[in-house]
Amino acid sequence: MRVLPVGDGALLVEVASGDEAQALHAELLRRRAEGSLSVREIVPAARTVLLDGLADPARLASELTATEIAPTPPRARDVVELPVRYDGPDLADVAALWGVCTAEVARIHASTEFRVAFCGFAPGFGYLAGLPARYDVPRRATPRTAVPAGSVGLAGPYTGVYPRSSPGGWQLIGTTDAVLWDHARVPAALLSPGTRVRFVPVGPAGSVGSA
Repeated sequence: MRVLPVGDGALLVEVASGDEAQALHAELLRRRAEGSLSVREIVPAARTVLLDGLADPARLASELTATEIAPTPPRARDVVELPVRYDGPDLADVAALWGVCTAEVARIHASTEFRVAFCGFAPGFGYLAGLPARYDVPRRATPRTAVPAGSVGLAGPYTGVYPRSSPGGWQLIGTTDAVLWDHARVPAALLSPGTRVRFVPVGPAGSVGSA
């Protein structure tokens, strides 16, 4: 663990893996909930956690570097189910990378329970972890200039859903009509760090992939 000062009242904690970042995030949330940690914002990322609004960041930095954070089981919370049509333009390419047929890509993906590791890129975009490492895929060599809202994509170890149309280089395997970001909703984001997520195939049989 490496703890870096950020300005006068913040710390950036670097760890070795995404699992460690998630465990640290969960532990810091627990401490804040019980009142032993006073902090305004706790923001996880792939291998870091940012703490902002600290009264005494130097003291907390010393405490963190002397503490071993044990893996924390996911909090008991409802699973968010996202309806998905496995009809993405990169489905066949992902099937080739995995060495399976397109129907098997859909089956593997839909049978996985994901968890939001962190959020970023665009409001409502969650980086969902859960697929085994053997299913990691590279980003596209040439990103698309416009990816439609609701596109379900893969990149590296993560699954993500584009909350709005934007450029992007993820491998697109499906589409969902779920609204990931709605400023009139409280909270506006459907997904937040720690949320459990499952993709539920919908539509005719052909929409979940074919051989």
